Amino acid sequence: MRILLRAGIVAAVLAGAAAPAAAAATPPDPAPGGPQRPYEPDVAGPRNLDSLQVTATKGEGRSVTVAFDRRSRTAEGTVPAGARRFVFLFDRSISFNPEAFPTCARTVITEDGPDACPSGSQVGSGIGTSFDGTEQPVLVFNTRVGSLPGVLVVLPETGVILEQTFERVSTPYRGTYRWTLDEILPPTDVPPQDRAGTSRFRLAFGATTHRHGRPIGFAETSARPGTPMRFGLWSEFVTGQVVLPTSTTALR
Repeated sequence: MRILLRAGIVAAVLAGAAAPAAAAATPPDPAPGGPQRPYEPDVAGPRNLDSLQVTATKGEGRSVTVAFDRRSRTAEGTVPAGARRFVFLFDRSISFNPEAFPTCARTVITEDGPDACPSGSQVGSGIGTSFDGTEQPVLVFNTRVGSLPGVLVVLPETGVILEQTFERVSTPYRGTYRWTLDEILPPTDVPPQDRAGTSRFRLAFGATTHRHGRPIGFAETSARPGTPMRFGLWSEFVTGQVVLPTSTTALR
């Protein structure tokens, strides 16, 4: 399945300055139709202050690497609240080709580790940074989540495996984005108020394969270098807080 991200710009999408403060404080869910997270009541905790920077770098042919750099802090300088869910929003000029790459099943990683995944199934990477500055590598593998295309976000040092699914973006975001990668952080035995959030999380999507001598990117773009591109990261935390930092960047 080829997933095309294309749409026109819609005024007032994410335009908090023109909207009431209450509406701007709770951006609507961009992907409500996908897998659902088990219900957990909100807990008391700090209010996260998130920012986002994204780069988009052209590769062979139309391939592109999209790198998200999320930073999270609190006004008090404390550990950020833990997350429930992240939804990555990609510029309308981006398309994805998951069918062109091998897939790696979650059970393969669980039983034998990420090194057992098929060659070519890794389609991204990143770094997670804890509040104390500790960093750990992140690997991204092409996969299927049920009937949906998606990726596995793997933190090898801790054994954490998170699933992201490709889903159509909902109203009112369709003017700026078309598809999302929706990541659910499932509940754990750790009480929600004790789940520490990351202070920085860098995650890049992008790999290239070749078919009949033609380069094919996991992510591709129809845009030319220098074209402005829009990205976002809808985030929900255990406190019930929802934020949506966005980033506009020129294609490199």
